[in-house]
Amino acid sequence: MTEISLDEAQAILADRNLIAVGARGDDERRRRHGKRTTFVRVFEVHTDALRPGSGQAIPSALLSSAAAGEIRVTGKPSSVASAVAAVKAARALAGSIPVSAYSLADLLDLAGGSTASLTDLLGRLAAAGLEIVADAPIDELPDAASAVQAARAAGVAVPRLTVHRAAAGDALRFVTLARDIQSSAGGVRAFAPLPRVSSLAQPSTGYDDVKQIAVARLLAGNIDSIQVDWALYGPKLAQVALTMGADDVDAVSALEGDLGRRRSPLEEIRGNIQAAGLDAVERDASWRTR
Repeated sequence: MTEISLDEAQAILADRNLIAVGARGDDERRRRHGKRTTFVRVFEVHTDALRPGSGQAIPSALLSSAAAGEIRVTGKPSSVASAVAAVKAARALAGSIPVSAYSLADLLDLAGGSTASLTDLLGRLAAAGLEIVADAPIDELPDAASAVQAARAAGVAVPRLTVHRAAAGDALRFVTLARDIQSSAGGVRAFAPLPRVSSLAQPSTGYDDVKQIAVARLLAGNIDSIQVDWALYGPKLAQVALTMGADDVDAVSALEGDLGRRRSPLEEIRGNIQAAGLDAVERDASWRTR
């Protein structure tokens, strides 16, 4: 395991030579994974659409979900009962496809802020069919390691850590936090270092984003994969991120649409990965090769 110091990481973020920065991130990524690049096709369904009597046409949409490697329940549940009901409904519709749901921060809030209550809540969700917490935003959890441990105690996996929102100066803080969470709690497969929500006052640039990918790969040495979100950041930035240290792509659409096979999300992600000189490997939410 190769890992740089905080001083080295800060120097990389300040370096204006993007090619040199990218080469360092890519070298480490290839040392770990070679050309292997994983991706997962996700079918997202909002928790309200799974509420009994919602009237929303989920079953017809889910006819396409056989292409998915993950059924992901999004949104914030209004109550424990509604969360359990939504997970049960998703599990029934998903068949053998792994089901993930919710933000760990939202579940902690729903549990009243107590990790013991969080374990109890997640135990109920696990009994309803939940296998994976979809999102663990480390900047929104007061004690992220304890929350991850609470989920694991309930038998629910937390395979990836995310960042909801980051301000200027937070870049290294969140990478080191992710590394520390893995050291104390374990069980993390991937870290997605780019924030889900951009700062309106100080928005990042693509230049900043790909340097952040490289720093995450070099600094978070105990986390196997660095992830980029296909739907959130788009195919082009995702493709560049894969040459700077990322090796996993999240949230590729499972819906094929009507543009034809050659323009489907599956062919697009495979084509982008291969154009970067890498090997595309599809996985599911449990990190099993498909």
